[in-house]
Amino acid sequence: MDKLTQVAVTDQSCLFPPGYRASGILLHLTSLPSRFGIGDFGPAAYRWVDALADAGQSWWQILPIGPPDAGSSPYTPLSTFACNPLLISPDGLIDDGLLLDDECWPEDFPDDTVDFANVLPFKQRVLDQAWARFKAGGFPHLASAMRAFCESEARWLDDFALFVVLKARFDGCSYVDWPVEYLMRDQDVLGRTRRDAHEAIQRVKWEQFISFRQLSKLRQHAARRGVRLFGDIPIFVSAGSADVWGNPNLFLLDEHRRPRFVAGVPPDYFSATGQLWGNPVYDWDELKRTGYAWWIDRLRSLLGHHDVIRLDHFRGFSAAWHVPAGAPTAETGQWVDGPGADFFSELYQQLGGLPFVAEDLGTITDDVRQLLADFRFPRMSVLQFAFDGDPQNSFLPHNTVENMIAYTGTHDNDTSLGWYRTLPEPHRDFLWEYLGTEPAQESEVADLLVDLAWQGSAAVSIAPLQDILGLGSEARMNTPGIADGNWAWRCSPEQMTQIAWDRIRERTSRYGRECSRALQTH
Repeated sequence: MDKLTQVAVTDQSCLFPPGYRASGILLHLTSLPSRFGIGDFGPAAYRWVDALADAGQSWWQILPIGPPDAGSSPYTPLSTFACNPLLISPDGLIDDGLLLDDECWPEDFPDDTVDFANVLPFKQRVLDQAWARFKAGGFPHLASAMRAFCESEARWLDDFALFVVLKARFDGCSYVDWPVEYLMRDQDVLGRTRRDAHEAIQRVKWEQFISFRQLSKLRQHAARRGVRLFGDIPIFVSAGSADVWGNPNLFLLDEHRRPRFVAGVPPDYFSATGQLWGNPVYDWDELKRTGYAWWIDRLRSLLGHHDVIRLDHFRGFSAAWHVPAGAPTAETGQWVDGPGADFFSELYQQLGGLPFVAEDLGTITDDVRQLLADFRFPRMSVLQFAFDGDPQNSFLPHNTVENMIAYTGTHDNDTSLGWYRTLPEPHRDFLWEYLGTEPAQESEVADLLVDLAWQGSAAVSIAPLQDILGLGSEARMNTPGIADGNWAWRCSPEQMTQIAWDRIRERTSRYGRECSRALQTH
């Protein structure tokens, strides 16, 4: 371990101090109820924060908020810096005077799912109207704030806005299929495009300004109520993103700007051929040469809007599975070293702290364990992975430690009820033996697992709202490896009224999770 790493290890205290006990709920923004077909930064989000606070909850965990590529997955954004304009609240635009209520009368959207195909054109029509009113003038405070936003975010915003305009010009196809002068970023051509498409580019920047303005207001409200925002960042970026187009030197690409290798995971218990994710992999040598500037900008930007960030696929910072581009499966890949401690040491020096939680699920090796220990990152424990009959299973509550986040399940798991319904009989027997009780009704299983998560030793306990409500597989957020039918679940207004907040408050008090200790975050 070099001297810089030693300094970071010595100085970096645990994110959650000894004795810290708190809890929260996982609910993505798009899953909130609203009259506009998709959850957003509007009134329902404020009511949600208030309900969390009143029930003694300290954390609201959400998924990544970037603008998704095809498939609507928040884990494949078109930009790691940008915000999804679908999260803009029409009610917020009305409050700003940019819309009249009768200009955004919603269509007949379903209450329990996001109909992305119809929500997108509806939101675009609403934003068209608000943009037209903004351009017409009469909003000097907003115009001044937008200018300041564009200046402060120019390092990513200028390229992203141009990227969005070009993607629309070329019928939505990936940048690798654009004319070569755009693909290779001919500066004369890009300069002319910026001038010719000035208004369209300003429109994209305005959407980002409004998005982050509304998010900032929501976070300020949460802070006043003592609720912290727990964000999420995918380790990799989308192959067709503005990030790769604008920073090709940071990725292992060929002369045509196509990935030479793509990310995935090797064959394991869950898949005989592994998982082929398709994301381009990093050129960590080049990133190190720049002092990891792009990554530091990425994390600093997200910390401007969240209190803590979950680092998805944490093991990739130690070593990542590189698969040759074009391979039909992930079987032919190999492990390639990541930046390891050097990266986190630099990150600590630049950010003054490491407010991150490590997603360390899956196969974890000694080098990853050492990285976790060196920087004292909180880890994850998931109850749905605990009951395989092995009393040494690390996810069992008696094997967890304080520096952990305990979950009933994550966005990638089935709901706890759905999980139990497919649990093999011997594993069910082990569950009830562990709980020391006779088998309960199916409808009680999710509540029992939430209780188990809350009473454990982990610093923070979190349950998806689906488990709080005891919902089945129909409410699952994502099924890994299946492209269609994901990310669309939404809590209906009726379900929102069925949340047993008194039960949540009582459980939180009973297990000492009404957080009273100060937590130092970014």
